[in-house]
Amino acid sequence: MIRSALMNVMTAAALKAGRGLKRDFGEVENLQVSVKGPGDFVTAADRKSEKTLFEELSKARPGYGFVLEESGIVEGTDKSHTWYIDPLDGTTNFLHGLPIFAISIGLAREGQIVAGLVYNPATEDMYIAEKGQGAYHNNRRLRVAARRNFGDALIGCGVPHPGKKGHVGFRAEFAAVMARASNLRRLGAAAIDLCYVAQGSYDGFWERELQPWDIAAGILIIKEAGGYVTDADGNPDMLTTGSICAGNEAIHSQLLTLIRAAK
Repeated sequence: MIRSALMNVMTAAALKAGRGLKRDFGEVENLQVSVKGPGDFVTAADRKSEKTLFEELSKARPGYGFVLEESGIVEGTDKSHTWYIDPLDGTTNFLHGLPIFAISIGLAREGQIVAGLVYNPATEDMYIAEKGQGAYHNNRRLRVAARRNFGDALIGCGVPHPGKKGHVGFRAEFAAVMARASNLRRLGAAAIDLCYVAQGSYDGFWERELQPWDIAAGILIIKEAGGYVTDADGNPDMLTTGSICAGNEAIHSQLLTLIRAAK
C-alpha cells in the first residue's frame, strides 16, 4: 500500500467527499436534478462532492491548479502542479440507483500524471497509484491480465450518446471488436472501467470523446499495474485528444489495430 503524504491527502479528500455521495445515493429519488446534456446530468451531489474535494485539496496543497468537471479551470500560483477532478463519474448510474460510480482524482506535475485515485463510495473500492510506486486496490497490488489471445478477451468500452458525432463511428468499432473478442461490457463510468483493466477484470478497454478528468487517474493506475495505454489512434497524449485504448501489451496492440482499421 502507498502511504506517502501525497496519497494520504488524496485519500482523505476522497473519503470525505465519498461520505456525502454515499448519503445522497441512499436518497437518490430526492436529488435535485438539472439537465447538462444528452444523458448527462448535474446533481446536487455532484456539486457538493466537487466543493469538498476542491476545499480539502486546496487546504492541503495551497497554490495547485485545478481542472474540474463542473467549475472548469482554476489557475494556481504553483504552475507545475494541476489536479484533475471528476467528483462523480457515472452520474447516470448514480441517478438510477446503480452502484457503479466514482470519485476520480489525478495529479499532474509538469504535465505528467504522477498520482491517481479512483474511489467508489457505494462499494468502498479504492484504487490508487503513484508514479514508480505501483498500483493498488485497497491493500492488494494490481497487475493487468496476462491473456494474449484476443479471442479469449473480455473488453470494456464506452458508448457515445446517440446524436453525438462519434456514435456512428463507434458502431463500426464495436462490430469489429465484437467479431474478435470473447465479449464486451459497457459500465458507464470510465474511471472504474480503467481500474478494471488495471486489476485484470477487463483485458482491454477503449472509449472516445472523454474529458481529461475522466481518465487522468486511470491512466496512471493502468501504467503502474503494468499495462499499456494510448489514445484510440495510438498517440500518447490522451488528456488532449480525449480518447483512450488500454490493456496489456498484446491486447492493447490488437485492440488498437481493430479500432483504427474500423475508423
